[in-house]
Amino acid sequence: MGKYDPLRDYLRRQRADEFELTFADIERRLGAMLPRSADRPQWWANVSDPGTTHVQREAWRAAGFDAFLIAGKDRVRFRRTM
Repeated sequence: MGKYDPLRDYLRRQRADEFELTFADIERRLGAMLPRSADRPQWWANVSDPGTTHVQREAWRAAGFDAFLIAGKDRVRFRRTM
């Protein structure tokens, strides 16, 4: 099981097309802290950088969502893509 699988599974159960979660909400679901780099918009990027692996991105994309950091709020907006 991957570190971000609990987030993926939580997102898959959501009915809303768009909603927000705080970093604390996400960490509770993960059972682990987000890395310090999670406060940067690029950590939440919805596109792949060639030659890099972003396992966190794969979690929300597999659930059918894009993620958008709300700067300065320690919150993320998830928007359904499918």
